[in-house]
Amino acid sequence: MLNVLWLQSGGCGGCSMSLLCADTSDFQGLLRQMGVNVLWHPAFSLESGQECVQVLEDCLNGKTVLDALCIEGALLRGPHGSGRFHMLAGTQQSMLHWVEQLCAVAHTVVAVGSCAAFGGITAGGLNPTDACGLQYEGDHAGGLLGASWRSRSGLPVVNVAGCPTHPGWVLETLAALAQDSLGADALDSLARPRFYSDQLVHHACARNEYYEYKASAHKPSDLGCLMENMGCKGTQAHADCNIRLWNGEGSCIRGGYACVSCTEPGFEEPGHPFHQTPKVAGIPIGLPTDMHKAWFVALASLSKSATPQRVKLNSLANHLVVAPQIKKTRLK
Repeated sequence: MLNVLWLQSGGCGGCSMSLLCADTSDFQGLLRQMGVNVLWHPAFSLESGQECVQVLEDCLNGKTVLDALCIEGALLRGPHGSGRFHMLAGTQQSMLHWVEQLCAVAHTVVAVGSCAAFGGITAGGLNPTDACGLQYEGDHAGGLLGASWRSRSGLPVVNVAGCPTHPGWVLETLAALAQDSLGADALDSLARPRFYSDQLVHHACARNEYYEYKASAHKPSDLGCLMENMGCKGTQAHADCNIRLWNGEGSCIRGGYACVSCTEPGFEEPGHPFHQTPKVAGIPIGLPTDMHKAWFVALASLSKSATPQRVKLNSLANHLVVAPQIKKTRLK
């Protein structure tokens, strides 16, 4: 069994709430089936107070083997590097201290969510708590542990980024660790598990026909593509949100909200309103991944000139106005 210890640092707890929405009627049974033993989690463990502290101390002194340390939330280094903005109750020690000590004995360390991975929303704005990720500060390697840090497994911190994370991303990561099948080659350049980060949110988006014809939404209720005007970064965001649907049926875009690219470092401060697409000379600044600007301009011009009337009308409506024509498809 994979012994997992889960601690929450500076964040909202949203990744834990998302995890508890995993598609199962028996969450604890699912974990057991995966070979995962949760030593302690703040949301669904019975131990509290000194009992919880004892679990942590048993991991530090080797009485309990710590296979995977999961940290949710950014690490609060302030004030002045003391970490005293976040103290672990009953210990007179900062969470910063406990995390550093536990990282030293854990076989693998997992950052759950973009706050733990990169600093996220907790590190936004003036960042008065001096929040950072475990091994990144935004897109710069370093963070709390330093760029060269490696766990006993030889891996860097595994960054299961997202705000919040999809429950499937967390569970699949833990399952891979339980099977000892998560190697360095299974992580991308930001140490995110490639089983989800090698996809784009754009993949399997229900609005792809509108994107192909550059039939764009002009207001939130429109059915058209959200990229050109409404701030959607689905063509740049590394995640499988529209393939691995949330709660079995939804995603941000399917709910009418533009993708804010929450799996990427720095998403919390894009430099523009989330619901707007910044442009230069009418061309969106954030072009699709791997696409040259000249090709995008040429493709957009050609696509718009070929847009079917059905797609044009539907893109600016809040419901399907014109259905596709019925045509014979048999070859003769």
